[in-house]
Amino acid sequence: MAIYHTLYYTDVSIGVGGRITIPQGLRNDLRLSPKDSLTVRVEETADGRRQMVIWRSEEQDVD
Repeated sequence: MAIYHTLYYTDVSIGVGGRITIPQGLRNDLRLSPKDSLTVRVEETADGRRQMVIWRSEEQDVD
């Protein structure tokens, strides 16, 4: 049983220096702002295919 329900797919592009461009609509939907931090997880299937999963990093209190 899946934990998450897929809402939609969107394309991102890889630019100069390997930078990933996240489309404005997706940034709005996820409420992402400049300087937000994202966490990336790379998953591999039994047949060797790989995928990247990205989510907003948890903010940590700095004392």
